[in-house]
Amino acid sequence: MPAVDALTVALVQHPCGPDRGANLRASLEGIAEAAARGARLVLLQELHATRYFCQREDPACFDLAEPVPGPTTEALAEAARRHGVVVVGSVFERRSAGLYHNTAVVLDRDGRLAGRYRKMHVPDDPGYHEKYCFTPGDAVPGFRPVNTSLGPLGVLVCWDQWFPEAARLMALAGARLLLYPTAIGWDPRDGPGEQERQRQAWELVQRGHAVANCLPVLACNRVGHEPDPGGGPGIRFWGSSFVAGPQGELLARAPEDAACVLTAELDLGRTEALRRLWPFLRDRRLDAYGPLLERWRDA
Repeated sequence: MPAVDALTVALVQHPCGPDRGANLRASLEGIAEAAARGARLVLLQELHATRYFCQREDPACFDLAEPVPGPTTEALAEAARRHGVVVVGSVFERRSAGLYHNTAVVLDRDGRLAGRYRKMHVPDDPGYHEKYCFTPGDAVPGFRPVNTSLGPLGVLVCWDQWFPEAARLMALAGARLLLYPTAIGWDPRDGPGEQERQRQAWELVQRGHAVANCLPVLACNRVGHEPDPGGGPGIRFWGSSFVAGPQGELLARAPEDAACVLTAELDLGRTEALRRLWPFLRDRRLDAYGPLLERWRDA
């Protein structure tokens, strides 16, 4: 099927509790609601079947990992097939003993596993001990869209959303839009001003990727407070899932504190028109960008 220009998309934002089955049901119910509202592409949040287990370095967390294909991808595949939608989900992937990835999976509308993307940028910050849990993606080249019946999808994951290089490489490989399953929130000890600066920065940098590449951006985040198993303050995930158009314009945004199935209408044909007027790809100075491969430019 040729790629289409008019596309209704949906993001499923919900809290996650200790019951894995209940979390997955919330995702599947969101897919059903999105399809009933006319969506043909549904994006789920990062690690949507479990609580965010990276707040502590705990070897028991690896018991949550599963193969791809596996139980979660099978459930998502059945939902994609039943509702005739493309689904982008998120799985804690067990690739082998001692080798685990934070993996986005793409199920086409016939239920076929169209592809996967293993998170490339892996953080290690207070409350986000992901380097302990996840091996970075090792595909070469690392940033390639997944081809689907809706065209090539530039799927990235959470911490990837802060890096313009990842978005650019997806655009250069032909992605028609950028999708970010996400799990990000506040340390409850931060004041309201700092919390709002963080949330705005998160949204702003991704809207910048839309502008710089003339591509729509979809970012789906989880919501609700999740306790720290070690007794710390936990994380209050800030929701705020959003869809931005190819000029960075905000098309839809979910609330900070409630579950939501967010829908928006995209005109994918605008990318062609905008790139004729804003020829960022034409004017790139490939001859001058070599230092980007250095960690730092020492004096």
